[in-house]
Amino acid sequence: MTKRVLLSSLLGIAVIGAMTAGGLAMASTGTEPTVKKESVHYVAPTGGRAGSLTFTAEAHDDSGVRGLKVLAWPASSELDPTKAEMRDVESATCRGTSDETARCVFSLKVTTEEAAALERGTWYISTLATAKDGGTVFQPRAATFDLSR
Repeated sequence: MTKRVLLSSLLGIAVIGAMTAGGLAMASTGTEPTVKKESVHYVAPTGGRAGSLTFTAEAHDDSGVRGLKVLAWPASSELDPTKAEMRDVESATCRGTSDETARCVFSLKVTTEEAAALERGTWYISTLATAKDGGTVFQPRAATFDLSR
């Protein structure tokens, strides 16, 4: 009789152990969002026409993409935004290309007056991607571009 109890107990422990290991494996399969294929394009205003700054990226997460926050800043400013600060900046417009991927575009018009006040040289684009499951990924320097005269 004690052999059956011992065998049942050992079998129960093995089953519980397998369930726990499986649960841990399933819990760790979630991924953070990714941001890829970043590109930035700056067009200076000319002839009375506004210029533009456009940043495009592909965001991906297994739960889907909720949004992408974008900030352009001059390297010389040493701004270096944090993940927490990125929550309060402007959002890109994201359109789903699949259940897990979105193409996100951030675009700004730049007037002649604004362009004249911009610092020349290297600029960075920082991003904060948020997935539908709440996961986030912060890229302090997702893209770099030169702003010249």
